[in-house]
Amino acid sequence: MILQEKRLLWRAKRGDTDALREIYERYKLDLLGLAVTLARDQAMGEDVVHDVFITFVRTAPRLRLRTSLRSYLLTSVANRVRTLGRTSARRLERPELATNHNGGSRPEQAAIENERAVLIERAMQQLPYDQREVVILRLQAGMKFREIALSQNVSINTVRSRYRYGLGRLRELLNGTVTP
Repeated sequence: MILQEKRLLWRAKRGDTDALREIYERYKLDLLGLAVTLARDQAMGEDVVHDVFITFVRTAPRLRLRTSLRSYLLTSVANRVRTLGRTSARRLERPELATNHNGGSRPEQAAIENERAVLIERAMQQLPYDQREVVILRLQAGMKFREIALSQNVSINTVRSRYRYGLGRLRELLNGTVTP
């Protein structure tokens, strides 16, 4: 996978539009999921992903990655949401929860899953932003602690602490109300 990323990046640096399109298609869902989760707004999440890709296209020829391309793009999304959060004077609204539409699910099961998602969302919003971001980057985006530390310019121990405190606080807030 890393070799494929390097080849794609090499092609993108040389202006290959097919490589850029492939990069976008490969990572857009991961990036959108992260952006919407962090921003708590579907439209803003979409705007963030597009901004990140536009910036990526402009900077690709000069880009030197210290991590994988996926990690770089996820970090760019998190940084962009963080920047917008600092400059935005308005409070972001929570997006509508997606309903579960897998054909085999009964309405009761979908309602239970939706209720569980609401409880988790409310608990996540009570975490300090730095803890919430680390938990999301680790659990949703699958980033390693080292990658998160590099993206946030903090030590790996700081990232681990934020993660540990975030999970501990979530357990405290949910106090057995959410079961697997």
